[in-house]
Amino acid sequence: MNLLHISDMHFGPRHWTGNQEMLLDKLNSYPADIVLNTGDSTTDSLESEFEDAGNFLKALKSPHVISVVGNHDKRNMRSQDFFRTYIDKVDLIRPKSPEVCEKNKIFLDKFTTGIKENFTDCNFVKSIIVKGKKIAVVGLDTTEIFQDNGFVDEEILTAVSREIEKTTFDNILLLYHHSIFDTDSDPLFNSERVIKLIRKHGIQHTFCGHTHRLALVRSTDIINKHSFTQYKNGSLSSCNIPEDSNMFLYFEDFASENMKIHLNRVFIEQNKLRFEEEIITA
Repeated sequence: MNLLHISDMHFGPRHWTGNQEMLLDKLNSYPADIVLNTGDSTTDSLESEFEDAGNFLKALKSPHVISVVGNHDKRNMRSQDFFRTYIDKVDLIRPKSPEVCEKNKIFLDKFTTGIKENFTDCNFVKSIIVKGKKIAVVGLDTTEIFQDNGFVDEEILTAVSREIEKTTFDNILLLYHHSIFDTDSDPLFNSERVIKLIRKHGIQHTFCGHTHRLALVRSTDIINKHSFTQYKNGSLSSCNIPEDSNMFLYFEDFASENMKIHLNRVFIEQNKLRFEEEIITA
């Protein structure tokens, strides 16, 4: 199984001025079975930004392109509608007891004009077949509407856990936006809740973005005898400093003894792009 990991495209004011066609050609040159997009596809959650991001993602040739929301994708009361219209119309996992949810504005007033979906959290479990293997991809929403900090809701995690338990799989991948480990000034406050979910279901591979900094971290819980790796990507096409933060990751023979991680840094040079590839062995 081959994976392509992208993150933090920031369509809108923070999106770069690089050559989109050259970037798509490069991404599509890798035979990815699954593309994982870990959020911040937009800058201000505007409909036009979601539409542009969706068109870009639809141009990827992989048979499976799976996205989660980032904090920049939650700056609009209609963010949920736009995400499911232009990015991915996922089946949402809803809490069994909404009244005990802690996350701010997890439900908007259902009478708000123009809102189709008043539930603002986007969590899902997708089952896909890759080379005869059943892969469960779990999307966990670590974002909160109108906020940059990360927050996960205990009742939502219970609902996600229940959905995982109903799913059979050969391998399971967890996607979220905010990092569990190294972070920035807008952290995920209750990351220990996510770690409990990871440990409970024996998840070994998680993917995130948010900080625009690459970090591949393997964590081992000696007491509970569980290890997992968090693959944190930089930005794909953001106007970001320093210049080497624009990148993508390609995992060849993922989760096998022969796995190779292709780190591709992307540099804008006038009207063209330059790619620098480094191969990392796990």
